[in-house]
Amino acid sequence: MSKIIIMIWVFVLGSIGYNTLPEIMQFVTLPFKIPITFDWIGAILGGVIGYLAGLFTHKPIERSLNKVTHIFSKLQLSYLLFGSIGLVFGLIISWLISFSLQSFNIPIISNYLPFVIAALLGYLGFYVGSSRHRELTAIFRSQQEHTNIVDKEVTEGFYKYKILDTSTIIDGRILDVVRTGFMEGTLVVSKHVLRELQHIADSADSLKRTRGRRGLDILNELQSDEAIQVEMNDQDLHETEEVDLKLLHLAKELHGVVITNDFNLNKVAQFQNVKVLNVNELASVMQPAVIPGEQMKVNIVKKGTEHDQGVAYLDDGTMVVVEGGQRHIGSSQHVVVTSSLQTNSGRMIFAKLVTNQKSLDHKGYHD
Repeated sequence: MSKIIIMIWVFVLGSIGYNTLPEIMQFVTLPFKIPITFDWIGAILGGVIGYLAGLFTHKPIERSLNKVTHIFSKLQLSYLLFGSIGLVFGLIISWLISFSLQSFNIPIISNYLPFVIAALLGYLGFYVGSSRHRELTAIFRSQQEHTNIVDKEVTEGFYKYKILDTSTIIDGRILDVVRTGFMEGTLVVSKHVLRELQHIADSADSLKRTRGRRGLDILNELQSDEAIQVEMNDQDLHETEEVDLKLLHLAKELHGVVITNDFNLNKVAQFQNVKVLNVNELASVMQPAVIPGEQMKVNIVKKGTEHDQGVAYLDDGTMVVVEGGQRHIGSSQHVVVTSSLQTNSGRMIFAKLVTNQKSLDHKGYHD
């Protein structure tokens, strides 16, 4: 690298000397003749000065280039791509402008001003292209999806990308939902979610550690199933440190929908006009409907919060609050539904004990 830097110095300063010294010597009269022309003398002097400049500057320049390379390696591909396209457009425009400058006979304007214009327009083009890379990526992606007859047409009601949050992966029910075929599109797992899962799996708390490992197992099952399309997303998304907010930004970029169990994330997403699918809401609407007067048999497992209440659970996890059930804890009892309540965390059923056997027969109850 050091040799290349020195050669660039020699070439640049040699070229400047080749073009500049003859113009300077027009104003100087020498008492003797020189066997070679001033342009070659300028090239030699410029080359010597460039060689010396390269010897003194190649190390700091090399360090700076390494830093720049390190920075560019962390940038997104779309950032570099559209920035480079903008740079090329800027250089093309500066090249066209340089033609008009050739009509001036002033050496400074015709020889050096085009370099200044090229630098300014090149920088401006790179800045515009790189700063708008997300919008441009979305436009190109949208055009590709519309022109590719194999892909499903993206409409207002269809979201191709389903971004999974940490709570959904740990919950695990998303695996069964996807396997049933009710959910179309590609499941997207952000690297920030994967990092959060690894952090939970390495927690000192045994409960958190178990939840984290369960989430990683669910991810492995999703990826190993050939019928499920899973895509790992490596975008940095530096706008915020919060993983939930990163997922919302990602959903906006991909024109996707966030799948979550988190009630707070659900509300924030609605505020930011991001489509959300809540697995808990899906589970609630898929539960069999119960109506007042319906009878069932439940196993009362603990006491309730109010006096003389007992608590039981259905097979799907629905809580049943039984009036007068506290004294029957540990036994199975026939109950009749009095009402039900839908909450953010699920459904609750309120019931009372059936003490009259004739009522069971009249209602047509079967154990």
